[in-house]
Amino acid sequence: MLQSRALAIALILLLSTTLPEVQSKSIFEKDRRELLAIPEAIASYFYEAVNKVYPKVSQFLLDTVQSPTVIAARQRFAKEASKVSIMFEQLIEKIKNMWYTRILGY
Repeated sequence: MLQSRALAIALILLLSTTLPEVQSKSIFEKDRRELLAIPEAIASYFYEAVNKVYPKVSQFLLDTVQSPTVIAARQRFAKEASKVSIMFEQLIEKIKNMWYTRILGY
């Protein structure tokens, strides 16, 4: 379980530096909602690419994404990603505080 969470965090961080829409700010300055938009952006790009080539397959993908099982999984992912984002923000604040107090001596 811990490995899958670490992998999910690594994937989110990797994708946040590769998608053009989210490159405008540092990951330390991002709002939690922006991090949750990354998987949605990936799904949107994939859907658009498939729709250009295979419209019937894209309709199947759309129907699949709207199924109750996938919706529940997306909600669970959003909930966990929100928790991770909050913990990440707290970690950054602790690192900043330690940097200013112990290293710089403020």
